[in-house]
Amino acid sequence: MKIGFYAGSFDPFTNGHLHVIKVSAQIFDKVIIGIGVNTAKKRKFDKNIMKEAIEKVLKSEKLTNIQVITYSNLTVDCAIENNANFLIRGIRNGMDYDYEENIALINEEISNIDTIYVRAGRLGALSSSMVIELLQNGKDVSNLLPKEILEII
Repeated sequence: MKIGFYAGSFDPFTNGHLHVIKVSAQIFDKVIIGIGVNTAKKRKFDKNIMKEAIEKVLKSEKLTNIQVITYSNLTVDCAIENNANFLIRGIRNGMDYDYEENIALINEEISNIDTIYVRAGRLGALSSSMVIELLQNGKDVSNLLPKEILEII
């Protein structure tokens, strides 16, 4: 069984993340979305509430081979604990690639788990940080987030 592990803070989960999940669901037998802790960022939304909202998104999208978990250890360790064969990373641009490739090299060295990149496509400019900034400035973000995520925001 091919299992992909897609880690992130998903704070909030955007349509860009959903795009990566939809592509990954076609490639892997099972995809695990891991909501992790990013020590460089303070969470805006409770990770357990976000987990429930993401599960609602997956249900409405009829994505049945996806599981959502939360974790606080290293991504590669959590991936190994969940029998993942690959790490999944969304790529928006060249800067993302350079950043992610450095992490992928270290992850592969310490775990022997390879990283698969999924292009963000037309959603390449979208980031959770951008959504937060737009929200804080009173802008409509309904086209950037799944409706189930909008409901908790």
